[in-house]
Order: sequence, then structure tokens, then C-alpha cells
Amino acid sequence: MRPTVTILPLEDHQQYSVNGHTVYKDTNGNYISRTDLSDTENRAFSRYKKIVIDNPRFKTHTKATYKL
Repeated sequence: MRPTVTILPLEDHQQYSVNGHTVYKDTNGNYISRTDLSDTENRAFSRYKKIVIDNPRFKTHTKATYKL
């Protein structure tokens, strides 16, 4: 069974919940988390960032579930 990663936007372009871990944008514009994300969670967030966050066509960000 493949692991599932759920990403919820808490505040568009600022904070996201990745399987309960808060990922936020620091003053340098990088997304970081105070807790360690697994490799699977990191890959899922990277995909979400590329597809949703960096896409100007998305006015509001949506919940996403990845099965990697």
C-alpha cells in the first residue's frame, strides 16, 4: 500500500498543513517546517508547490491528496 499525503492550505502562499506538519514561508521566501517531513511528504509538497502554488492561474489553493 502506498503512503498517502494530504496537503491543506492554511493561508495561501504562506502556510500549509502537510499530514499535520505546518510548512510556512520564511523571510527568504523558502518553505520550511519546524518538524521533520518524511521523504514522501517532501516530494508531495514539492509537486504541490510546482503545480498549485507557483501556478498564477490558481486564485485560491485547494486541498490535495497524493499517493506516492
